[in-house]
Amino acid sequence: MKIIEHRIALASTFIWIGMVCAISFMEAWLKFKAPGVTLPIGLSIGALVFNLLNKVEWVLVTLVLSDLLYGGWNSFRSLRLYISIPLLILILQTFWLLPLLGERVELYIQEKEVALSNHHLYFIVAEVVKVTCLFLLGIKMYRPPQFAELVQEIR
Repeated sequence: MKIIEHRIALASTFIWIGMVCAISFMEAWLKFKAPGVTLPIGLSIGALVFNLLNKVEWVLVTLVLSDLLYGGWNSFRSLRLYISIPLLILILQTFWLLPLLGERVELYIQEKEVALSNHHLYFIVAEVVKVTCLFLLGIKMYRPPQFAELVQEIR
């Protein structure tokens, strides 16, 4: 009985979800609640953490894709939408959003005038979509055993 076909991809997917949720949805705003953390310090910490998270995400997406592709094209084909969207978001974040947000952080740290923008909102929406797709990917990769398979295993 093979319940989980892609163990590495499944584990990597849920580790990825956990990291994004912990950092994007908790650490990002919570650090500003700590005593003595000023806006420039909080932004510096955030930039450092998000740049490292981005590198870890590339490792995780590589593990997921490698495991899915190792299973063959048919295996990958049924899951490609669920991993393609997070991959596309990761590409956009790496080469567009994070550099733009990094420039804004530098302006804040230098206490320069920073124009209003929606880039931070785009990043948040992208994270929500990414986590949703990863969660659906994880659900699709896990197939609970059927009753007949359990009986067969017992025999």
